Amino acid sequence: MAYFEWASDMVIDHDGPIDQDHRRLVAQVNRLHDATSQGSGQEIVAGLLEELLADTKEHLAHEERFMASVGFPESEAHRKGHDHFVAELVRLKELYEGGSPTVATRLSQLLRDWLSLHIRRNDKEVRLFMDKQRRLKALKKS
Repeated sequence: MAYFEWASDMVIDHDGPIDQDHRRLVAQVNRLHDATSQGSGQEIVAGLLEELLADTKEHLAHEERFMASVGFPESEAHRKGHDHFVAELVRLKELYEGGSPTVATRLSQLLRDWLSLHIRRNDKEVRLFMDKQRRLKALKKS
């Protein structure tokens, strides 16, 4: 059984690019958990951190452009959450490079919390805003 499962309450753009990126993050969390469970978490951390930093920066830039395109009013606060997450990934990378033996565990917790809290709360606000905008447009047309 996977450490973290994709769930319907995580859907943002109905399997569009944002959901696809989030699903990739779920797979990365599970890959880290599997490696950690087998005692080889530290062995994959360096590569995973590089992958996560590249994927995350690209995803967050895409998500921020998307929020701007739909006029999401809380985009600045949302972006600050993104900046904090990237800073945490960078900090973990620095700890790993400094020889910290706890990075795999910390990274697993950070990713789990990001999926559970940011996506299910903050990103969901974007979806709810879009849903509301669609309903308003439909009402204006009728």
